[in-house]
Amino acid sequence: MDRCLKSPVASPSRISGAKEHLYTLNENAFATLKTSASAEKDFLSEESIKKNYFPEVEQLLLGNVPGAQRIFIFDLTLRRINGNRPPVLRAHIDQNQKAAVGRVRHFLPQEADSLLKGRIRIINVWRPLNGPVQCSPPAFADSQTVVDEQLVTVEHRYPDRTGETLSVEHRDEKWYYWSGIGNDERILLECFDSEKGGRVPHTAFVDPRSPVGGKQRESIEVRALVFG
Repeated sequence: MDRCLKSPVASPSRISGAKEHLYTLNENAFATLKTSASAEKDFLSEESIKKNYFPEVEQLLLGNVPGAQRIFIFDLTLRRINGNRPPVLRAHIDQNQKAAVGRVRHFLPQEADSLLKGRIRIINVWRPLNGPVQCSPPAFADSQTVVDEQLVTVEHRYPDRTGETLSVEHRDEKWYYWSGIGNDERILLECFDSEKGGRVPHTAFVDPRSPVGGKQRESIEVRALVFG
């Protein structure tokens, strides 16, 4: 069915133009960036994505995340409306503290004790694949307007481990979205920050300005551990 999805949050505020640079990872737990075209063109092969796009993500984070000294990419998610991972219609945070520490110990066991003495962040790098986005754009809440009492732990059980995300109860948090984000633009979503406590709820939502019959959004998320 060619339609936009129903929104799980109240209408978020649009950010565009000069406003894009008013928000930072350290203060709001999200940031928006414009970048050059990617060397990865199709985003169909995981092997090709890792070869061409992962190095771009690593350099993007090293160049734009204050204090970042080392990047370890541990996950990618392709979202297509008719695929097995469509846009998520639930306000959530990708990892909580337990999950973040668990990621370090799972992927870097020999270095974990040392790494966990320093600043650890998990950042989700989001971009569309068929921008500009017309339908089901991502919305993200200012971390400063979210209180811990809103956050509900959700377990995800796997054969070799148990992960945890956070669901978000709606209160008075402030939501934003980047209107018409294109393929050369990125949203950085900070899921966890061991030093400043940033954690940004996010979700797909319905933009009331979406054209009737507008193209369904396709996107990729790359999640990385950021050390330093």
